[in-house]
Amino acid sequence: MRNCSADAAPKSPSNIRNQPARNMIDLRSDTLTRPCPDMLEAMIKAEVNDDVIDVDPTVAKLQETIAGMLGKEAAMYMPSGTMTNQVAVRLHCRPGDELICEAGCHIYNYEQGGFAQLSNVVARTFKGENSAIQLDQLRNAIQPDNEHAVRTRLICLENTHNKGGGVVLPYDGVVEICQWAHEQGLVTHLDGARLFNAVVASKIPASDWAQHFDTVSVCFSKGLGAPVGSALVGNADMIHEMRRHRKLFGGGMRQSGFLGAAALYALEHNIQRLDIDHINAKRIAQTISQTDGLHLDVDRVETNILIFRVDPQLGTSAEFCAAAKQAGVWMFPFSHEDVRAVTHLHISESEADRAGQIIAEVADQLRSSKSASV
Repeated sequence: MRNCSADAAPKSPSNIRNQPARNMIDLRSDTLTRPCPDMLEAMIKAEVNDDVIDVDPTVAKLQETIAGMLGKEAAMYMPSGTMTNQVAVRLHCRPGDELICEAGCHIYNYEQGGFAQLSNVVARTFKGENSAIQLDQLRNAIQPDNEHAVRTRLICLENTHNKGGGVVLPYDGVVEICQWAHEQGLVTHLDGARLFNAVVASKIPASDWAQHFDTVSVCFSKGLGAPVGSALVGNADMIHEMRRHRKLFGGGMRQSGFLGAAALYALEHNIQRLDIDHINAKRIAQTISQTDGLHLDVDRVETNILIFRVDPQLGTSAEFCAAAKQAGVWMFPFSHEDVRAVTHLHISESEADRAGQIIAEVADQLRSSKSASV
């Protein structure tokens, strides 16, 4: 069976809405991947059943597989990483409890404050060093046990850290924080949407990362290339409540084994190849770092995400992205000055090199046009 490589991706009809042009290098996200022929074949052949009123056998196999890979007792398959994170918050917290997280993390920034809307939980954020919270920041963070204060209950970490440019959290720091948290009677959750990127980059097994957390969320539809789904992994005694919360949030799916088969294929075939995405991101980063008007620390590009800053003399990040898209590279403005680019299994080495070249050329053209207009 073949990996879902850049060459193996199925061709989509050109009339699909927002379908990038054939020669467009799309670096907006690693969620853009589409199933390769072998993954599609695995989906078609999946054995399925109703996973709400009964058990879908393929989903059951997926849950057993991912739990075993992370060294946990059980797992629950859900439609998205946002849902697995929010189910974890609801699982661990009661209304009026407080979770602690890093200021740039996904749970706090990109899930509509779901912890507050869905579970009546408040969040306290700490700005991490290179997106990693330090234990010294937390030592006096637990609220006093009295009727005036919220109850500090949960610590959430994110690995790799999306807003931090895909950096891998320092393993020793993770161990230190989780050990301290458990000593204080707190519970820990890992948003591991891109955990396997951290595994490949650090060469630390997934089970070693996961052992320090009460629950772990893992996404199959990012770098692993499956079309849909995430899993929340933890102890067997959590499954009943996970299932109740998943139902409440609308996450119960019927013949979901068709999707589970894609995730199983991804776990079997697409983990080790993540290193290719990391290398390609580094190739693009090297060119950007050598381009006047663009700023990026190559050493911070550890996985498949790179974030670079655009000098005001070249315009805003949105203006830069618009010009780059016109030239053939599609990226996201990540702030007023910052641009995010993400490599994935549909980006080849030659496309990575071409993307870096186009980005550099766009910067040169914008600089020239700005200078001419002065």
